[in-house]
Amino acid sequence: MRLSDQQLHTYAEQGYLVVSDLFNESEVTLLRDECAALFEEDHPANFCERESGVVRTAMAIHNRSELFARLTRHPRLVEPAMQILGDESLYVQQVKVNAKVAFSGEIWQWHYDFATHHNEDGVPEPLALNVHVFLDEVTEFNGPLWFIPRSHQHGAVRAALDTQTTSYPLWCVDRDVVTDLIDDGGLVSITGKPGTVLIFGDCLVHGSPANMSPFNRRIYSVILNPTSNAYTLDQRPDYQHHRDLTPVVPLADSCLSDVR
Repeated sequence: MRLSDQQLHTYAEQGYLVVSDLFNESEVTLLRDECAALFEEDHPANFCERESGVVRTAMAIHNRSELFARLTRHPRLVEPAMQILGDESLYVQQVKVNAKVAFSGEIWQWHYDFATHHNEDGVPEPLALNVHVFLDEVTEFNGPLWFIPRSHQHGAVRAALDTQTTSYPLWCVDRDVVTDLIDDGGLVSITGKPGTVLIFGDCLVHGSPANMSPFNRRIYSVILNPTSNAYTLDQRPDYQHHRDLTPVVPLADSCLSDVR
């Protein structure tokens, strides 16, 4: 799959790109069914909410599920990433599903991914791409991602490690910096139907509110990073930053339906 010149321009200008209807209903149903079983596992890579105890993030799911292993190498995800980065040697840096369960899904603080990748994993440059697939409909009510458009143009802004707000430690952006960035770029809420794909870069500042609605919100994420920009620190578990630098090779477009 190749992105158009207009899509590439939008990504470069805004720092993110939304592509609707990239996965069909049957493909998403397979993924949702598989996801439910993974969230039931007692696994160290499943992080739970501080208050409710339900799973907040299920990591390394491509190592726990053949279906998600195939999604991680799906050409509709990998080929656009290669195109944006101009690099065909990308490794799988992280794979997860982030969930906001109805009524109890907690916030993700204002942050940008490179702050964690650089400070925790020693990734040299903000080149990694976060590629999402919506597994549920994401609306304004069930904890959508909030982006500050063009915030990636400011580079690596000031951030500090927050270990108190939620159960997942995160390098977060100070409120005064967020205010200044929103004054410059505004604020958008990213919504879409199941099967929507969202791509954004390592320096785009984003967060998400709590889910107070009766509707679940689950989003698959694969982070792809050039092998030339790989980690230099080995202090987090493999399920948070994978050590395998084998370049990812796209599978056939039918790879999800072929698994069963």
